[in-house]
Amino acid sequence: MKIGVLTQRQINLAGQVRISPLKKKITLVAGADVAYRRGYLYCSICVLFFPDLDLVEESHASMRERLPYVPGFLSFRELPAMTRAYRRLKKKPQLMMVDGQGIAHPRSLGLASHAGVALGLPTIGCAKSHLYGHYSMPAQERGAYEYLTAHGRKIGLVLRTRSHVKPLFVSPGHLTALGDCHRFVLATAKYRIPEPLRYAHRKAGHRAKSG
Repeated sequence: MKIGVLTQRQINLAGQVRISPLKKKITLVAGADVAYRRGYLYCSICVLFFPDLDLVEESHASMRERLPYVPGFLSFRELPAMTRAYRRLKKKPQLMMVDGQGIAHPRSLGLASHAGVALGLPTIGCAKSHLYGHYSMPAQERGAYEYLTAHGRKIGLVLRTRSHVKPLFVSPGHLTALGDCHRFVLATAKYRIPEPLRYAHRKAGHRAKSG
């Protein structure tokens, strides 16, 4: 598929993204991650009780990749496997963290935002590296943060989830707001990476190695 077509689809989908504070009580939070191996994608979604963080359910899906990796268009590559894994869940979460960007994206449609719109689900993008926006480094203490900004707008947080450890780049995906990002990422992060995503990353990596 041509880049121009994907760009226009992103612009259209970004118009459907809604950034607003969570209204419902969260009792189930999920993490979604995708691993790659030999032309296949392996997605794992792990659902945890909140705030206890005990594992409730996990779901998996694998499929041959349909598109090569193109920076800025990751969601078109990973979302089909993520959607398949999500549909297999018996217990649907009220919030899903995605290993990727939310609106902190050149066209405001990272993987978390795309997934949120496609699934009709509140999502938060939680990335280990910077993609888009201006920022300053936060203080070294856990919970410290600085805003990610673009064109005078706050689009995410550079959030320290563990003292003296590299921060995460967190942004609303869909049906969430900056305050939700701060609250739920910190509340689920025992280490640098929030527990739902740590579970999903480990499961997806294991399936990719054994697949």
